[in-house]
Amino acid sequence: MSLFVEFHLIQNFAPSNLNRDDTGAPKDAVFGGYRRARVSSQCFKRAIRLTADFPLPNQGIRTKKLLEMLRGQLQQQYGRTAEDLDSRIETALSAAGLKLKEDGKTEYLLFLGQQEIDGFAALIDLHWEALATPAGGEKKSKKDAKASAPADVAQQAKTIMNGGKALDVALFGRMLADLPAVNQDAACQVAHAISTHRVEREFDYFTAVDDMGAADEPGVGMIGQVEFNSATFYRYAVVDPAKLVANLQGDRELALTGLHALVQAVARAIPSGKQNTFAAHNPPSFIGVVIRHASPLNLANAFEKPVYARNGEALTSPSVAALAAYEQQLAAVYGNGQDRWAYLDLTQAWPQDKGERQTSLAALADWVVAQLRPELEQ
Repeated sequence: MSLFVEFHLIQNFAPSNLNRDDTGAPKDAVFGGYRRARVSSQCFKRAIRLTADFPLPNQGIRTKKLLEMLRGQLQQQYGRTAEDLDSRIETALSAAGLKLKEDGKTEYLLFLGQQEIDGFAALIDLHWEALATPAGGEKKSKKDAKASAPADVAQQAKTIMNGGKALDVALFGRMLADLPAVNQDAACQVAHAISTHRVEREFDYFTAVDDMGAADEPGVGMIGQVEFNSATFYRYAVVDPAKLVANLQGDRELALTGLHALVQAVARAIPSGKQNTFAAHNPPSFIGVVIRHASPLNLANAFEKPVYARNGEALTSPSVAALAAYEQQLAAVYGNGQDRWAYLDLTQAWPQDKGERQTSLAALADWVVAQLRPELEQ
């Protein structure tokens, strides 16, 4: 039977510019015929990754600086200081199918588990002599570097690329253009966050004073403007726990540990864009988690008709109420009657008979693990 864990959040941000487009303006989108504030899924996924308390070494690193990382690890951990150190590293990476540019960086961002990086360092140390450049030899071309790698190095290098049981790699997936065999389909999908109401961009006109300005000089040293908005967002994400276990090479306990951390990270994650200017550290007003068995249900259409604040009412309360009402309609048609909800609600707008109310974020994470453990052990 299919199994999904969904996250539904209502989160109001004070004036901010959390996620900018190419002009520096807050990202937005037209939804239901109205302009909405938007924060991209990539933006929130990075915030979640940086917030999540995933255990070491079950974490991933996204970088082009693999050569630099391996150089430092070989020098500090293994005491390797040969002149052809970089050449040995490049030969080992070439054996796995990873190419380096002239500046020593990989051709594109790699998303690797820490265990994979550690594995490459150990492999290079193990085959140190076999990877050496012949005395007086010239620097190898990329093609020659791959061809010159010993066969057992090439074979072991490819086995290292297994995801390294990195929870963020397993959750959010990766694509390596040169190594399609080691790609991982994401176990977690994250939607773009959109405002539950229509928004308009606003502008902050600012000036900066030169502290060392003379009396006969203009007082203003700089003039500029920053675009911003303020919005109540609907956020949605869904996890396939069985896919997560598969990406983690069948390790159910690690998957449950990762999900426990993910629940808290999804709630605590706040994008870093322009925070020095706006300090919009506003946690969600509502966090709902549902265990579904039929199919995932994104509830964004609850806000196809924008929510409006009436009679001094906050936008968060009608947003939560609209979310509950639409979910009731949708689940009656597309659900299978086995959905189980738990929630944290600061608005008091979520129906009290719809799921188990939790008193803390940690308790909500505990509930998710308790619900999933018996289903993953079947």
